[in-house]
Amino acid sequence: MPSGSFDFAPLLTPSLPPPAAKWTGFPKYNFIGGNNDPGHVPVDELITAATAVLAREGSTLATYGLNSGPLGYRPLREFLADKLKRTAGIACSVEEILITSGSLQGLDLVNGLLLAPGDTVLIEQESYQGALTRLARLGINAVGIPLDDDGMRVDAVAAALDDLERRGIRAKYIYIIPTVQNPTGTIMGEARRRELLRLSQAHHVPIFEDDCYADLIWDGRRPPALYAMSDRGGVIHIGSFSKTIAPALRVGYVVAPWDILSRMLALKTDAGSGALEQMVLAEFCACHFNKHVPELTRALRAKLDTLMDALAEHFGTAAEFDEPKGGIFLWVKLPDAVDTPKLAQAALAAGVAINPGPDWSTSKTYGKSRLRLCFANPSTHVIREGVAVLAEVCRREFGVPQRSANVERANA
Repeated sequence: MPSGSFDFAPLLTPSLPPPAAKWTGFPKYNFIGGNNDPGHVPVDELITAATAVLAREGSTLATYGLNSGPLGYRPLREFLADKLKRTAGIACSVEEILITSGSLQGLDLVNGLLLAPGDTVLIEQESYQGALTRLARLGINAVGIPLDDDGMRVDAVAAALDDLERRGIRAKYIYIIPTVQNPTGTIMGEARRRELLRLSQAHHVPIFEDDCYADLIWDGRRPPALYAMSDRGGVIHIGSFSKTIAPALRVGYVVAPWDILSRMLALKTDAGSGALEQMVLAEFCACHFNKHVPELTRALRAKLDTLMDALAEHFGTAAEFDEPKGGIFLWVKLPDAVDTPKLAQAALAAGVAINPGPDWSTSKTYGKSRLRLCFANPSTHVIREGVAVLAEVCRREFGVPQRSANVERANA
């Protein structure tokens, strides 16, 4: 510690998470995070939108909330109300939409509204790291529910709810990513959604629906949102523009009845999410959203094909995965001998960043040999190179794959 500097260490709150590492730039082969395709950020259209909306309404930046109030910029909420009706079947008014600083703020608001230390929630066994880490920090008992090709298994939900009920415990909510699940890329079918809603109502446990990837489906077709299918309420819905437009804009939203949003507003003490981002997005989306998203989805699909081909080439049968139905992630199972947290450290030293599986699962043992790869940000060339480097690191550290798939084919 420099001479004369003040020592804050004895004053820090004991429950703080570990300190963040200094950022030293992106690795050469970056397969982590929810980063998107830089070539499909609609820069020119966003410039045009920013110029137009600022010329027309720039003076409203003088007031908190512009002239739209604390729920967020009204034209953006109007766009969302129309879009959600068309694409997800959600019939809601602009007064039932709250704009947030990314979907992460939506997560925090829902947790702040419903959870206290010691509470229990149900969550997919493989799920979003941001949700899992928040629950852990809050001291929440997260009951992992296994998934299959159709998403969260409702038979396991029923068994878990019955078990909790026998022990006198009522879960506070069921957190689920039903449409392009993170990290598995599954989509829950409509029949299973109906059964999940039935269980939710029978046990009086609400559903927390995270729909952040629902626009990025290869065939463009999706089931109705759980929020849309619930005729008795009991569902809170969140979404984001991070995956469809740009993550750095930090714009998300919550859909819920006013009696819920009014309590969230009391917790949202940031004086409003960034207004300029909301204004530009509303102006852009009204003209370009419906054209932009299919173009982005086609580009992402091509990158996924490149990643799957590269894994087959360099890992052969050592890398197992199911083709996701959309999104930006591939969930990969390596042989049990591979410890992906250790692999992630060794790979990063070689310039390859991956997300180790335990960070994305309620079961560290289950996730130990799994990893999540984000294919949206790197170019196809970088994807191929990065997978080749990852395979060499994995072979050196764990003997997997034993030899390259190219050699296997040559000797066949």
